[in-house]
Amino acid sequence: MPIVPRYCQEPVDDMAPVISLDFIYRMCLFLWLSYSAVLLRCVTGASVNLPLSTVSCLEYDSQKCTGNDSNCNTIKDCDVEFGYADLDPEEVETHKCFILWHNTSTGAEVIMKGCWQSGRSDDCVEDERCVSHEANSDGENRYFCCCSGDLCNHEFIHDPKPKPLSTEHPFQDQGPNEDKKKNRSNVILTTVLYTLVPITAFTVIIISVYWMCRRYRYSQLTSVPNSEPSPLSPPSPVLGHRPIQLLEIKARGRFGAVWKAQMGHQQVAVKVFPLQDRQSWITEQEIYSIPQLRHENLLYFIGTERHGEGMDQELWLITEYHPRGSLCDYLKGNLLSWNDLCKISLSMAYGLAFLHEDLPATTLCIAKPAVAHRDFKSKNVLLKNDLSACVADFGLACKFEAGKSPGDTHGQVGTRRYMAPEVLEGAIQFQRDAFLRIDMYACGLVLWEIASRCTAQEGPVDEYMLPFEEEVGQAPTLEDMQEVVVVKRLRPVFRDSWLKHSGMQLLFETIEECWDHDSEARLSAGCVEERLSQLLRCNSYTAPLISLTPSPPKESSL
Repeated sequence: MPIVPRYCQEPVDDMAPVISLDFIYRMCLFLWLSYSAVLLRCVTGASVNLPLSTVSCLEYDSQKCTGNDSNCNTIKDCDVEFGYADLDPEEVETHKCFILWHNTSTGAEVIMKGCWQSGRSDDCVEDERCVSHEANSDGENRYFCCCSGDLCNHEFIHDPKPKPLSTEHPFQDQGPNEDKKKNRSNVILTTVLYTLVPITAFTVIIISVYWMCRRYRYSQLTSVPNSEPSPLSPPSPVLGHRPIQLLEIKARGRFGAVWKAQMGHQQVAVKVFPLQDRQSWITEQEIYSIPQLRHENLLYFIGTERHGEGMDQELWLITEYHPRGSLCDYLKGNLLSWNDLCKISLSMAYGLAFLHEDLPATTLCIAKPAVAHRDFKSKNVLLKNDLSACVADFGLACKFEAGKSPGDTHGQVGTRRYMAPEVLEGAIQFQRDAFLRIDMYACGLVLWEIASRCTAQEGPVDEYMLPFEEEVGQAPTLEDMQEVVVVKRLRPVFRDSWLKHSGMQLLFETIEECWDHDSEARLSAGCVEERLSQLLRCNSYTAPLISLTPSPPKESSL
């Protein structure tokens, strides 16, 4: 049989946060804005340091050297980084070499040599030697020239070329600068178009997909379909807006709040689901609509209603009202006699056994499939006025019809404290019997809760505690439960004083076989029902200590 790896399982309760469409949308918007800001900064003047091409030049400084000292003439690599984002692309040139000299009576005397940076493309065109075309020197008879080749400043000459007289407008010589400005604008525009336009288009697509998903989700939430029952099944009672008055909140659960309400002359319970928990509301409707599911130990279903519009819509599930509340709440404030224990335990077993049972089709109804509760616990067992129990809350339940897949069924669901070892390990066999055995493990824990508050034991009765509360506290993590249940294989403790009572001894043996670590060795709900029936024959004080007659393992297990 295939074992489903744990990473395939759905997280339990609030084990992991869900990434919403809003989060994805905000992240995309943030990334787009950040990238756009960086890009605009780059194309509108932020300096970016990039290395220029390398050129080697002779370096000399007359103020630092005297005479013809050969050590004063050195070679320097002009490979310094230069921030040129503020320059036009055509103004960015390689490093160049220069010479500054002046003429004396004895000849030309070099004042300085070295590296030179120029933004003009018509400067320093020579690459073999340094030539000065200045017609006149400055007042101190000094001349300057530059060149663009390696070590081109080792030789220099003066070749004056007088400028022709210009008859053009004095501002017409700025034409090249105007062209450069236009070129720069064109480069910026091209950069913006080739970068921002694709990003903008991508962002528009993301926003459009997000908007369509929102509309689809909204339409799915607001258009709640009525189930179409088969001709042989009873119709699901979807009520109109009957005069129901919500009186007070009695409990809050994972999927909504439970209200005490008045419907005409009848008190009812109304479980109000928010729109985001619509699937649980539908699941409960489908379970209650299963043919032949009516049973005195299952919560009686009255109908459903929808109230409100749009995203504020509420989904109501209306059932019979039981003022004693859940078994968990009742045990917190009340002790149980031996007869109370027997009645609650046996009626609870009746309801669970009926839920797990397959019933054949009749002339009026189609067959009833087996149903696994998948969140069985004392909070989901209600007490009637006569202390008989009824099983409730089928928001996670799953039905197993012959020849059909159970649907979108995940293994790791329910309440951590009541999870069976195979659920905690994430190694569930996705078959009918495997899910029913998970319910039986939880049933053993609920029976232990009932036994812990029974006055038939010798000595004082302990305060009510949840299963494993001594070991992991009131808010265990999944890792806490794995350590206790799977690794250490611990179970809630039976006090020695409990086992001195004959009926409690029988109950203890039944509970141990319900929460067995080996799922295939656990008792079925029908077998637990038979075992608990024997407790009614045990007198609370005089019955001798007896042991249940063991039955063959295959007959007592699922």
